[in-house]
Amino acid sequence: MENKNKFENKVIYPEIQEPSIIYKDSYLSALEEFHKEGRNLDIDEKEIENSFSEFVQKLKEQSLGLNLKPGYVPATTYWITDKEDYIGKIQIRHSLTDTLLKIGGHIGYEIRPSKRKQGYGENALQLVLPQAKAMGLGKVLLTCDSTNIGSKKIIEANGGVLENEVETEEGHPSKLRYWIQL
Repeated sequence: MENKNKFENKVIYPEIQEPSIIYKDSYLSALEEFHKEGRNLDIDEKEIENSFSEFVQKLKEQSLGLNLKPGYVPATTYWITDKEDYIGKIQIRHSLTDTLLKIGGHIGYEIRPSKRKQGYGENALQLVLPQAKAMGLGKVLLTCDSTNIGSKKIIEANGGVLENEVETEEGHPSKLRYWIQL
């Protein structure tokens, strides 16, 4: 699908696809970017590098509800790619716990820092919404920090309707809760 990137007026070609070992180097580079900004610190770069195929397999098993951490729900992870580059991930959670209903939502995504503000998030969300519908979801909840203007714009550009704003832990920004009808 060809999308016009409104930020730099160029054509971008994002895709969403199952995680794959062919993106190992690009994924590890992105992970390094996330670590530098203090995100995804629970993912050990050296451990992933040494057992990347097992890491990819675990991501695929999550969609089947296998080997989930306590409190987690089955979730299908897609990687956002542009040709040979790993751009980020977008995940559809198959159901909601009380916590996800308040602050997590059905769909979560992240774009590597060097690829932000280039239209990838907006396009990836557009591409994943039909997948959520095919899973039987009639509407999906998305949340973002009230301070995350980029994510707010991504959700609204894809039809997100603000339901409310909820407080979170002290010292953390409140969450905006949006619904998208599929």
